[in-house]
Amino acid sequence: MLDRAKNHNDTLTRSMLYPFANVTHLAKNPPLEIVGGEGVHVFDRTGKRYIDGQAGLWNVNVGHGRDEIKAAIRDQLDKISYYSVFGGTTVTPAVELADLLCEMTEPEGMVRAFFSSGGSEAAEASFKLVRQYWRQRGQPTRTKIVSLKRAYHGVTLGALSANGTTAYREAYEPLVPGFFQVETPHLYRNPFTDDHEALGRLCAELLEREIAYQGPHTVGAFIAEPVQGAGGVIVPPANFWPLVREVCDRHDILFIADEVVTGFGRLGSMMGSRHWGVKPDIMNFAKGINSGYVPLGATMMNAKVADAFITDDDAQFSPAAFFHGNTYAGHPLACAAAIANIKIVVEENLPENAGRVGAYFLERLKDVQTRHPILGDVRGLGLMIGVELVSDPETKQPFDLGENVGARIADHCRERGVLIRNLADTFIISPPLTLGTGEVDEIVDAFEDGLARV
Repeated sequence: MLDRAKNHNDTLTRSMLYPFANVTHLAKNPPLEIVGGEGVHVFDRTGKRYIDGQAGLWNVNVGHGRDEIKAAIRDQLDKISYYSVFGGTTVTPAVELADLLCEMTEPEGMVRAFFSSGGSEAAEASFKLVRQYWRQRGQPTRTKIVSLKRAYHGVTLGALSANGTTAYREAYEPLVPGFFQVETPHLYRNPFTDDHEALGRLCAELLEREIAYQGPHTVGAFIAEPVQGAGGVIVPPANFWPLVREVCDRHDILFIADEVVTGFGRLGSMMGSRHWGVKPDIMNFAKGINSGYVPLGATMMNAKVADAFITDDDAQFSPAAFFHGNTYAGHPLACAAAIANIKIVVEENLPENAGRVGAYFLERLKDVQTRHPILGDVRGLGLMIGVELVSDPETKQPFDLGENVGARIADHCRERGVLIRNLADTFIISPPLTLGTGEVDEIVDAFEDGLARV
């Protein structure tokens, strides 16, 4: 039995190269093989049940195994499993989803959707839209993209160039030219101030100074996540996004909201930007758009951007055409899943549940913090929560990475039937939006037990 188990573990790492993983580490610590899921739980090959504290990878917002989404995919399979949206053909689910997304984002002023295969591709599409937009507006020098330090926008080369974390970038440099990062408004770790409003103003001013330094006539867009995800769940001060919108408007720069994680309810509002009442020019979606049942991304644009692609030239291959696309753009199975998924999000009012349960989650974690000083910071909004460990809460000194403190706590939680993701000593908690307070208690109890043991 042990030999069979060992051989099976070997097969998990022998042939497959895993993302963001050290091959040598995985050979000694094989990944957990997930074979089933239902609601907020998943199951490994032994039948052990776990609370999915990371919703797959930020994305299974409505939970696992939803019959409504499976039925929508089966119904579409009975019609046609795939056809192209290139070359004068389209598919019904893509058209219906585009209409639905424009209706849902009417408060942000979005009027047109472009589909892709995921979040990185959605970011790529947004950058190409920006550059072509400015060419068609007669300002071809506006090619530069500004983003935030600690930002995460994907792993394709353009998206990676907008990322603001050194570890993700350095192995693949030189990256695409024309991308620049400015300071992020990180309340727990910034070199400027502990005053929230002052930090929001200062970081918006730093953005404006970078635009002035580059030359506004060379800057096409600013891109940011409403709440930074992989950078550590960084919630900005309340005044930051309205000030950023003002900066972009002053210099006629497009504002791209990367809503790949925050879209469709995770922050407690249907869209992350909506929480601050800010209207982007472009919005990137993926993950929660269909809860990961079939890969899908979308790039939305407002009328200002969309109108630049409407000209008097009606030739099929006009220079005004958007010369970009993925084979699986508008995939009918993915779009059918998205329509069913969004119906669940709306009918079950999952943004409201995320806000209510997320507030309870933060309250429980802050209570744990009073008993465990190594829990340096608890932050988040809705069901997007970050917990940062430190060796000294006064100086905010991190642990030596060689101690593997975060990994040891995550392993203990796994033993207790809870899956939460750690990036070194920062935990990212992003469960399905259907989570209840009972499951919150299970997660927090397991986490506190792990803290006590470490």
